[in-house]
Formats: sequence, structure tokens, C-alpha cells
Amino acid sequence: MVNLELYRVFYTVARCGSLTKAAEELYISQPAVSQAIKQLETQLGTPLFHRMHKGMELTAQGGELVFGDVERALRLLEGVEDKLAELRGSATGTLRIGASETIFQYILSPRIVEFHRSYPQVKIELISDVSPKIIEMLRSDRCDVGFLNLPIAEEEGIVLGESIMLLSDVFVAGKAFGAWKDKPLTLQDLRRFPLLLMEEKTVARASLEHFCRYHGVKLTPAVEVNSWDFMKRLVSDGMGVGCIPREYATRRLQEGELFELNVSPSLPTRSVGMALPRNATPSFALRAFTHMFKS
Repeated sequence: MVNLELYRVFYTVARCGSLTKAAEELYISQPAVSQAIKQLETQLGTPLFHRMHKGMELTAQGGELVFGDVERALRLLEGVEDKLAELRGSATGTLRIGASETIFQYILSPRIVEFHRSYPQVKIELISDVSPKIIEMLRSDRCDVGFLNLPIAEEEGIVLGESIMLLSDVFVAGKAFGAWKDKPLTLQDLRRFPLLLMEEKTVARASLEHFCRYHGVKLTPAVEVNSWDFMKRLVSDGMGVGCIPREYATRRLQEGELFELNVSPSLPTRSVGMALPRNATPSFALRAFTHMFKS
């Protein structure tokens, strides 16, 4: 009997030219991809790929011969799935989405509204927590998809997808520090200001401290906060200088309530990425939701 998943893996590896990239796209482990290719090669009785140092290359007498037929077959099947989805009128079931409150507010909310309009029969559960807790929920099958502040260490049981949004950390101040607007500052100069930073063990704080250590500077916060909205409020009220992603303070910066300090060198860009449980079979609703970010 034909195992369509083996051909789907074959097609993805051929298109990506890499086991690693194929595993990321399919949301399965690299060993699982490699095993699927070996199984298909055994089933067909011929090698399909040359294992090259730079990646995977189709064999002339195996992979190249079948690639076109496999591609056409998979596209036909995708068309069948689309037609059935249209017949159903909507995806159903439950979609459990995990992220921090800030990621929900500034990044995910418009996509969730758009998804609900397209698939109103899907029940959406929003799980608001910090990235380590979301990772644990993904690993224990209590969450279908998570959105995490990156970078994070590789975790067993989850697959990290591509970044969905870049975050540019900047130092901001309010009118109480207006005299410093546009004046060039160094990281060392920041020590003269009362600093408002996120709590320890957050990705944002760890990223800032790593960057400062590299440049031989230690920044000590006057106040530690646990939310970006609270930090913006305190900075606006003149309590000190905050470090926040520009994307989370756009409105206040545009309205002049806050301004960016001219600090050199600039902080490195971070990102928000999507994660899914490793080896889990995604539902139609989950595939539809994650596809919104790929498009």
C-alpha cells in the first residue's frame, strides 16, 4: 500500500535540499525525516538521494525520475483537501494557542481575529504565560502552537519554526529626560540614569545583559518590571529610562510621549518565533492557522 507521508517527506527534502530544513518545514525531527527517506528507498529498491556535505541531491536514476510525478500527485491531493474544506465550510475542533500577554496584544491579535472570521466553528483557547511555561505545555500536549521570544535553547519535544516578527530593543525616556533627546550616548553613559528593565530570567533581560557584557558594561536596574505596558507607564511618568522593543512602543513614540535615546552601539535585533510539538500530527485548523504566518 502506498504511504503518502513517505512521498511527502521525499518531496520536501528534494525541494529544500536539506534534511534539517525539511524537518523544520514538516515539524518533525531530522532523524524521522532521514528514516522516512531510507524506508522509501528500501520500498522502491533504489537510492533517491546523494548524501552530500552541502545537503541532499537527487540521484539521476532514482530521485530525478520520480520527483515530477510525486510533485503532481501531491498537488492533486492538496486540491482534494481544499475542495473538502470548502465543502465543510469551515474547520472545526479546538485550537490552543500559547504566548505571552504582550505577544498576544501586539502580534497575534489581528491574526486570531482573521482566523476566527474564516473558521468561526473552531473554538480558540488562548493560553497566556511566559515562554518556559508555553514550552512545557507544548511538550505535554496541553498546547497546539506556541509563540516564543527568541533566542532560546533547543528543547526536546518541540520544533521551532521561522521567526514571525523582528523586535528592535531601544532605550526610551519621557519628557522628564528631554534634555538628553538626540544627544549621543554610550552604554556606559546609561549608568547615570535610573534604569527600568524587565525582570531577570526573561529573554529580553538576558539578551540585554549578554550584549552589555560583550561590551564590558554592567547595567543595574533601579526598577524591575514584569510587563512592557507597566514599563511604558513608568517611563512616561518620569521614573527613568526603559529598554523596550520599538514595536511595542510605536504609538507613544509617534505621539511624542516617549522618545528614543541615541545610544551607540545599537542593541541587537531579537525575534518572536512559532513552535509546535515535535512529532504531533497537526489538525486542519492548526495547519490553516500556521499557514497565515507563512503567507
